[in-house]
Amino acid sequence: MKILTAVGTRAGLQFDFEEHLIGGACIDAHGIPIEDITLKACQEADAVFLGAVGGPKWDMLPGHLRPEKGLLGLRKAMGCYANLRPAKVFPALESASTLRPEVVRGIDLLVVRELTGGIYFGEPKTVDADCGIDTMLYTAPEVRRIAIVAFEAAGLRKKKLISVDKANVLASSQLWRKVVDDVAREYPDISLEHMLVDNAAMQLLRNPAQFDVIVTGNMFGDILSDEASMLTGSLGMLPSASLGGGAGLYEPVHGSAPDIAGQDKANPLAAIGSIALMLRHSFGLEEEAVAIESAIARVLDDGFRTLDILSDGDTLVSTTSMGDRVLSVLNGII
Repeated sequence: MKILTAVGTRAGLQFDFEEHLIGGACIDAHGIPIEDITLKACQEADAVFLGAVGGPKWDMLPGHLRPEKGLLGLRKAMGCYANLRPAKVFPALESASTLRPEVVRGIDLLVVRELTGGIYFGEPKTVDADCGIDTMLYTAPEVRRIAIVAFEAAGLRKKKLISVDKANVLASSQLWRKVVDDVAREYPDISLEHMLVDNAAMQLLRNPAQFDVIVTGNMFGDILSDEASMLTGSLGMLPSASLGGGAGLYEPVHGSAPDIAGQDKANPLAAIGSIALMLRHSFGLEEEAVAIESAIARVLDDGFRTLDILSDGDTLVSTTSMGDRVLSVLNGII
């Protein structure tokens, strides 16, 4: 909110903030993971910024009451079918990755994840003492619309798209591959490659520089984007944008980190990076988005780190201090 306020002052805009509960906090207050009034407010907003929703406190609740149901319901209600998850290795954090610096150097990729279909939403979905059933379902229109988002994104980058599926086993992936090929004919300047998800998981560790834009289904995208986050050094570095027909939904990729909640230790950079995506995609403020991303890079270059990305010789700072340092640099840029 401090970042948005500073940007608004510079751009002559006033951001009006409205807060609602979701996930575990909403369960504690109202007995359900999200209220209808919250869904309505999000649908009517210009953009939605989301915090993390879960924690071990609610792990034993029945499926329809789990915190994640609030998030899934929000994405569905807002029509946010396209999840953009950039993974960029800042030069200052090359040593923070668990891979060798020469492997991750210069990595700047984008995972385009289908967000409202696939196994997370397919029916039937049942479980009893002896049997659990999940249904992985995709329709051609669902695949087509996410493919278009990915091809458009690739056209603004290096014009290279890798579509990830499991077409050697899954019928839904066979449809996925066919539809992506059909859409590719409309983008003759984009290079398209298909890759099986198990190979993609391996290649992300073996040679991540080969990737620019990845498009994949809901579950595969969830897994691969978390894997990609470790190229950057921490989940605490990954922002995301979920887009569709209306307001955009923006959130850091990481979870709620209940083990450090309230201790001023969490990394705020993924959240701040998500604000940059909000300015870019929902408000058309590209210059201000770039300024935020540049401010993050400058603070990292100066050696300031939260605990998750700390290495020898770095300066450890708190959540609050990291955010304030980014804001200070940003004020100097804008």
